[in-house]
Amino acid sequence: KPCLVPASRWPPSIWPPRRIDGMSGLLPADAFGTLWVGESQGTSMKPRNSGQRHFSMFRDFHLADWLTLANAFCGVCAVFFAMRYMQSGERHDLIWGAGLVPLAFVFDALDGRVARWRQSSSTLGRELDSLADVISFGVAPAALGFAAGFQGLWDWVVLGYFVCCGVSRLARFNVTAEQLAQGTDKVKHFEGTPIPTSLALVVMLVIAVDAGRIGDDFWFGAYQLGPWVLHPLVLAYALSGSLMVSKTIRIPKW
Repeated sequence: KPCLVPASRWPPSIWPPRRIDGMSGLLPADAFGTLWVGESQGTSMKPRNSGQRHFSMFRDFHLADWLTLANAFCGVCAVFFAMRYMQSGERHDLIWGAGLVPLAFVFDALDGRVARWRQSSSTLGRELDSLADVISFGVAPAALGFAAGFQGLWDWVVLGYFVCCGVSRLARFNVTAEQLAQGTDKVKHFEGTPIPTSLALVVMLVIAVDAGRIGDDFWFGAYQLGPWVLHPLVLAYALSGSLMVSKTIRIPKW
């Protein structure tokens, strides 16, 4: 049977290849498994991948991936509750939003264990985990803090810094995961604090809500620095973000 090869390996004397009589535009695979598609005169040849199938979420997701999506769902709902509190002023909305972050942490802890138990770890699962963590432990705590009263423009800068640190920390982990694993299938330690440690910030907000110390009544008050307002308590977010991106802090992973 005739076998076509890419242009780079055709001798100049027989290039371009001609259309083979009796065959349609789809030509046989070459020795490398590449299918070649030609136009009517064979003057344009391009490879076509025959082994790639369309990605289906329901078919290709594993149980661990669904747990990761549950983590992300909790984070998104926490943001919704923060927005609802700003509209309603009902403190229970803020409490509900804060309560979803620990639930997201439970799903985050389960997905890795289920993946190892079912031996279904994948690059897709790792990327999903990072994206879900950004929502649940980065954006959601920042949104809850903003709703609770960190609304000065200096507060915005600090909350934005916190989220960016979380994103950077997860990106660094994904890039260096194989190196940190040291030839095993599990990372031995974290560089910088893991992003779920932002759960401590949510606990701080819950305590403040329970004590009625939110909005203008935050501990340590508020200060006018230039044209913008800063609540000193928001610096807890800056500290958390800085610890995430630290390279000198190493925390064992169990």
